[in-house]
Amino acid sequence: MPTPERTSLAAIVDAGRDILETAGPAGLTMQAVAERVGVRAPSLYKRIRDRDALLTAVAEASADALTSRLETAGDELPLLAAAYRSFAHEHPEAFRLLFTASAPEDALHRTSAPVLRSCADLVGPEHALDAARLFTAWATGFLQMELAGMFRLGGDVDEAFDYAMDRIIAGLTAA
Repeated sequence: MPTPERTSLAAIVDAGRDILETAGPAGLTMQAVAERVGVRAPSLYKRIRDRDALLTAVAEASADALTSRLETAGDELPLLAAAYRSFAHEHPEAFRLLFTASAPEDALHRTSAPVLRSCADLVGPEHALDAARLFTAWATGFLQMELAGMFRLGGDVDEAFDYAMDRIIAGLTAA
C-alpha cells in the first residue's frame, strides 16, 4: 500500500465525493475512502481528523463545484436555475449534503454570490438578499421533491420548473 505521503487530501476528498454519490452518506466511511485511495484507514487520519471532517471537506468541495458551475452559467436567474438543477441531478447526494450541518458556511457564501448578483440585477441591491432567498428556497424545495420522486400527479416536471421560474421572475420584477 502507498505511504501516507503518497495520498493527498485532494485524492481523499475526490474519493469521498465518489463514494457519497454511489453509497450515500452512510457509505461514506473512513474505511471506504481508505480502500478507494489505496491506504489503510489509520493513514487517513494523518490527512483528515475524523469522519465529520471528511463530510465537511466533501461538502466544501461539492459547494465549490456548484459555485464553479453557477459562475459559468451566466448572469440571468433562469440560467443559474438550470445550472443548479443540473448539479442536483448529477450529484444528488452532494446536493443534499449542502443542506446539512456539514456544509461550511464560507463555502455556502461563495455559492450564493452568483445568485445574489443576479437578484441584484433584477430587484436592486436593497432587496437582492430577499430575492435570492426566495429563489433558493423555491429551487431547493422543488429539487428536493423532484429528487425524492414526489411529483406524482402527472404533468411535465420540466415545464413546471420553467413555469415556476417565469412566475418568480415576474413577481420579482413587478413594481
